[in-house]
Amino acid sequence: MFEERRVHNMITDDAFEKYCKAGEIAARVREEMKRTIKEDMPIINICDKAEEMIKNMGGKPAFPCNVSINEIAAHYTSPMNDEKRVPKGSLVKVDVGVQIDGYIADTAITVCFDPEYEGMIHAAEQALETAIKIIRPGISTSQLGSEIQRVIEQCGFKPVSNLTGHQIGRYMIHAGKSLPNVSHLTANRINEGEVYAIEPFVTLKDAAGRVKNGSESYIFRFIKRRPLKSAESLDLLKYIEKNFYTLPFAERWLKEFFYKRQYRCAFSNLLESKCLVAYPVFVEVSQKRVAQAEHTVYVRSDGAVVMT
Repeated sequence: MFEERRVHNMITDDAFEKYCKAGEIAARVREEMKRTIKEDMPIINICDKAEEMIKNMGGKPAFPCNVSINEIAAHYTSPMNDEKRVPKGSLVKVDVGVQIDGYIADTAITVCFDPEYEGMIHAAEQALETAIKIIRPGISTSQLGSEIQRVIEQCGFKPVSNLTGHQIGRYMIHAGKSLPNVSHLTANRINEGEVYAIEPFVTLKDAAGRVKNGSESYIFRFIKRRPLKSAESLDLLKYIEKNFYTLPFAERWLKEFFYKRQYRCAFSNLLESKCLVAYPVFVEVSQKRVAQAEHTVYVRSDGAVVMT
């Protein structure tokens, strides 16, 4: 259904233009969030503003805006009526995704309200810059990971070993190959014409350097249709598939269903029947703070084009 004509392993001009447009929007939203976020700000206001900006500029969110704070490394987005606020002295990671006709740009920034942790942001950004300079057709993902790890460790910090960058496909945020931020054994190599989100995650030198699943899940994704006995569940599933297809969504995006009497049972039924999958928040194992930097790149014969 979503196959795209390719010429000499390159994406089409139309696809490239849509990636560029998505990237332009994502970059503008990211920079606006950097200027906007303040201590004690309601997290839901950040999510709502980012997602509204994306829509106003002609895109659609590729996933809910992530606002992951301190030891939460990724996958926190506000639930409906979220009352959480940005803590004083915190490290705030904002990750936004934009899609134009299924072509996705993914980018992130870390905002720091404690000067003690500014070095972590610098390490993440330096590692990202290094990866962008060296990524090219033929390079192994192992070599890329080794260089990211080297830069982070030279800065006096530790990479998060089980969070990775990732190849991006049409309507697929995680498509095919991963880009670990550490040295690893693999036969995977980068090819011309591929699109990747490069995203180093950095923590303190004495941290575990790994994440685990937290107890909360606020991001979900449609998996497949299955037989459902409840009419309410079937209607909700049809709405989710039509509006989000294979891309992640937040439960607060289902406002028109939220106040229906049978909504909670219907949503639980979709999870239990495995029509949907939930993404738990990722928490650094030793509860140490995490910083992140991210760009989406298109790999040409002579290197990378930064889309975001």
